Amino acid sequence: MATDSQTAPLSAPRGPAPLAPSVRHRLTKTYEHAQRCVEKGDHEYANELYTQCVSEDPANVVYLQAFLTNLHKKYNNNKKGAKLAALKVKSYRSAMAKAAQQGLWLQAFTAGCGALALNPWDIQSLLAMASACNELHVDEAQLSYLRRALDVDGKDPVVNRQAALALQRMGQFDQSIACWHRVEQAKPHDEEAQQAIRNLSVERTIHRGGYDPALLGGKQASDGSVSTGSMTVARLSKSGEETEEEAAERALAPEERYKAQIAKDPSSIEAYFRLADLYLHDGRLDDAQQALDLANQASGGGQLSVRERLEDLQVRRAASQLASAQKFFESQNTPEAKQLFDRARAQANQVELEVFAARVDRDPHNPRLQFELGQRLKRAGKTKQAITALQAARSEPKRKALVLLELGECFQKIEQYKLALSHYEQALEAVEPGDQEVRKLALYRAGVLATGLRELDRAERHLADLAGMDYGYRDVSDRLDKIASLRDSG
Repeated sequence: MATDSQTAPLSAPRGPAPLAPSVRHRLTKTYEHAQRCVEKGDHEYANELYTQCVSEDPANVVYLQAFLTNLHKKYNNNKKGAKLAALKVKSYRSAMAKAAQQGLWLQAFTAGCGALALNPWDIQSLLAMASACNELHVDEAQLSYLRRALDVDGKDPVVNRQAALALQRMGQFDQSIACWHRVEQAKPHDEEAQQAIRNLSVERTIHRGGYDPALLGGKQASDGSVSTGSMTVARLSKSGEETEEEAAERALAPEERYKAQIAKDPSSIEAYFRLADLYLHDGRLDDAQQALDLANQASGGGQLSVRERLEDLQVRRAASQLASAQKFFESQNTPEAKQLFDRARAQANQVELEVFAARVDRDPHNPRLQFELGQRLKRAGKTKQAITALQAARSEPKRKALVLLELGECFQKIEQYKLALSHYEQALEAVEPGDQEVRKLALYRAGVLATGLRELDRAERHLADLAGMDYGYRDVSDRLDKIASLRDSG
């Protein structure tokens, strides 16, 4: 039967399917249990729990960061891991390689976590985990492993080459060039690095500003802290007058002032937030990531506000990659650029889907979060899961019409046409007077679907109302002509 063609869902990245709600809930509880173990100093058991989280949900950067942070604490940041780790780690890396070759990703990530549990600074293990993430197209997790490897040795040509290729594939051309330059510095006659830098020069002009060689692989101090100014935050003098120390601090640039506050009180989460916000305003996403990672460590990894900011950063980073890929596609218009754009779009939706799924799990009775999750599931082609989320979002009055419209499109997608039409008409009843675009779309969807169902009076009524509002809306005039033709032929 003839129905309106709907926008095709985003092609899902190849890799792990979205977790079932029951699995996500179980892993969230496991993660929270691990956080409590860290607070008690039981790093060994916390590692077992984090390993379960990372292995079953390798795309979750929050789990990954907590897993590695716990291991750093376990080994007192000694940069070497366990005794004789170099001998023991090889069997885990071998097991990971075999499992990955067979596509047994749960076993592969479990083995990789076993290798890192012996030495979280082992570059080969970090690169192996990054490669596994590449196979699954979980870009944020891949970059997290690569950043950790660069923190171990920011000049290593092998690490920089892998990072450069990953960033190039994701459309982050400036950062890719920075990594290729470090490869070139380590190997001055490396033809691949030289060619890549030349080829990426055109793409680099898409972005505003030059590349920052430290953007991906920024080094921390040997004690794990970010470098700060020497000035500390001054206190008000008893007389209420500004002290010299206070005046000097006020004269600092905001970045140095926030770093000074952190240096004085490393447990001040708000100072990390202000520093991260400053970096975000300037588009320095990797520096913002580093500031929030330090906030996460300072809070013991259990503070929800830190976790949500890390999630927001994941979403922003994916959106930035999507914007870069879109600009590249618009400037090049090649099949390769289109493929990059499509993948970035799917990846951005997947990142948002994971974030809102986690938030819904934490707050299942929040209709706004259910709506956001439902939209992402719908875009990813997870129609039946989207229906469940959207039905939970109907209690929000301000979005009721839009929720009903989205539900109608979902029911139409799974060929429940009568349910779909009913929801379109419910959306028309619920729409606010000022929300003309939702009204127009609901009238259009209802009219087109009713035409397909041969309910011509119903179809004509909806499409005529739409034509009265906006005669140029889509192909409404052709649709009315089609109804007249159907009546004549009947």
